[in-house]
Parts: sequence; structure tokens; C-alpha cells
Amino acid sequence: MIEIVLNYLPLHLEMKDYTENIYPIFDQLLQKEAKERMLNQHAKALWMTGLSGSGKSTIGQYLEAQLHKEGYLTQMLDGDNIRSGLNNNLSFTASDRKENIRRIAEVSKLFVNCGIITLNCFISPTKEIRDYAKSIIGEKHFLEIFINAPLEECEVRDVKGLYKKARKGEIKNFTGIDSPYEAPQNPDLEIRTDQMTIQESADKIYKFILPYIQF
Repeated sequence: MIEIVLNYLPLHLEMKDYTENIYPIFDQLLQKEAKERMLNQHAKALWMTGLSGSGKSTIGQYLEAQLHKEGYLTQMLDGDNIRSGLNNNLSFTASDRKENIRRIAEVSKLFVNCGIITLNCFISPTKEIRDYAKSIIGEKHFLEIFINAPLEECEVRDVKGLYKKARKGEIKNFTGIDSPYEAPQNPDLEIRTDQMTIQESADKIYKFILPYIQF
């Protein structure tokens, strides 16, 4: 029966690469510069990378509030939020981590093209995966910020109780425990959250990005 059905499938439903029927119109859309003029700001994608518990999302919240207060339009993308929605079908294997970042980078690119300053808070544990995100968003729009806290400090904080579970073997492929984290060697900015308060960290990032986003 299955063979009979397959024999009567129309030719256009045969297995093939359907990308040949996709015709992007990016060049015909209203461009980023026009939207930046309307918003009176330059869009950038801030890519905040670091171990779980280093302070990425907390700093992102403080920074977004500060930018909003100063009249800047922003969008924050956080790992847990994205994985509870858009990427809830992905695991933490190497291939799924890459797909996780691919989707996030594509979303971030859309926000940047809309003139919006985008705060990306993701572990993104390897140089390869961060370079992949940069290649999608575009190097001239991408600022890599290393939210640096030693593993020992992150384990002491363990705000979500994840390190304890990872040490017990209840969580597999956990970054810093049984999955590696490659610290950025030449980030645009490094923030030592074991030496600074959250507010001090957010203030330092704000002062650093101001020349990039002022219109």
C-alpha cells in the first residue's frame, strides 16, 4: 500500500532541495539605516558569554534598564527564555548547541536590522560557536563581551542549583563540569564579576558601548 501511494505522488513532492524555490527580498526591504535614523541610535548586538552563574543575564537586565532610561530601544535575549520557547526542542549536545546559537543569531540579526540594540546572554562555550554567531549577525554589528567569573565562584553562587546536579551526574553535558568552556582570548570587553558588583559591571558595559550606539 505504501509503495502504491508513493508511486502516485506528484513529481513536485519528490524529495529534493526546496531552497531552490526560495527568493529572498532583503535588498528590497527598508534598510537598517533608515530605522536607526528614526530611533536615533545605532544598532549593535552585544554578545555576553560566560559560565552559568557568571552574571550574564543579571547584568543584561541592569544594562537594559539603564539603556531604556537613556532613551535607547533594546531587546534582551536570554538562554533560559529562548530554550523555553523557540528552542525548546534542542538538547545540550554539540550539534544542538550549534543549532541553538544559529537560531539565536538569526533572531538577533533581525532585531539589529530593525535598528534595535540587542543584548544576547548565552554561555556559547566555544570560540567556534561564537564566531559562527558573529558570521551570521555580521562582524561590524557584533561586540563580544566576556562575563568572567572563575568556575569556583560560579559554583559557590550556584543560583539555579545546576552545578550541584551536574556534580551528581544528574545533568549531562554541563559547561564547566563535563563539557568544556573556551574563554575568549580577545573579547571586545571583559567584565570580572568576581571583582565588581552587578551595577558596576553594567555601568562599565554602558560606558563602553555608548560610542558605538550614539547616533
